[in-house]
Amino acid sequence: MAPVTPSDSGPAHLGDFPEEGTVKASPVPDDCFYEVVDGRIVELPPMGAYECDMASFLAFMLGQVVNAQQLGKVVVETLFWLDRAGKLKRRPDLAFVSAKKWPIRRRAPKTEAWDLIPDLVVEVVSETNSANEINLKLVDYFRAGVKQVWVIYPVSRQVYVYTTLTTVQILTEPTELDGGDVVPGFRLSLTELFEDTDSAELAPAGD
Repeated sequence: MAPVTPSDSGPAHLGDFPEEGTVKASPVPDDCFYEVVDGRIVELPPMGAYECDMASFLAFMLGQVVNAQQLGKVVVETLFWLDRAGKLKRRPDLAFVSAKKWPIRRRAPKTEAWDLIPDLVVEVVSETNSANEINLKLVDYFRAGVKQVWVIYPVSRQVYVYTTLTTVQILTEPTELDGGDVVPGFRLSLTELFEDTDSAELAPAGD
């Protein structure tokens, strides 16, 4: 999850959010990652290489189960409408959308944001993310109707599995991350998720 730089004056203001129904282009550059909070566009720095790699790996592993069982779609860094009335859009690092909400063979819409609530969202926390940021996102996700949130802490090698705002299971190695009723059949050991070949001594190729 890319960090948000705090500001005493509120969210970074890159332009007012266009009214619903208009076709006004976004004032944000094409290469900018952002969310929309209270109708204001908040720019997000891109994910770090390590966090991006971890999110991509998890998306691949989830995708294998999801595709094999035709459960739905797995997407990375996709903007979702969470609350139209509150003009709130969030961009989780990874999300799962079940086939009950979107047809499997139908591509995501060609729009700025996907106008539905994902079943599962995942946030990969960087060292610069604050506890307050994570909490605000959790509140937004569960208020919108997300069924489960996984918050991954690479530094401490833990995964917090939230099923409600007040119900959380803290996973540590060698526990397995389990998709449960949201992604049935998915299991991944935290040892595999947090595997770091850079810190391992590689055996010589030959004598």
